[in-house]
Amino acid sequence: MRIRRVVQLVFVIALGIFAAMPIAAQSDKKSEAELRTIRGIVLDKDENPAPASVVYLLNVKTQAVKTYIADDAANFRFSGLDPNADYEIHAEHNDVESPVRTVTGFDSRRDVELNLKLSRKKAPQ
Repeated sequence: MRIRRVVQLVFVIALGIFAAMPIAAQSDKKSEAELRTIRGIVLDKDENPAPASVVYLLNVKTQAVKTYIADDAANFRFSGLDPNADYEIHAEHNDVESPVRTVTGFDSRRDVELNLKLSRKKAPQ
């Protein structure tokens, strides 16, 4: 009789674990769907695409910097970003750079499109 109760208890626990698995998988998918993407194009001062520009993305809280080299059409894309974090983004190409743009955690868009215009000389370092 005691063995039967132990087996029933193990069965109930296993059933609870298997029932919870799809819920955990759904919450992972939900959090993935809530991640942010920042994308756009880098333009020179004459509004022409500036391929091979380097785009810098700074997470203001962690100070982590990601870089992306714009493709042949001057497009860039940062995905999988924390929607609650603040980011600063700018582009550089040769001796010019774009102004720094900010995307805040208060911005509820999940897909943010920004065009970065190379318009000023880089400061000497």
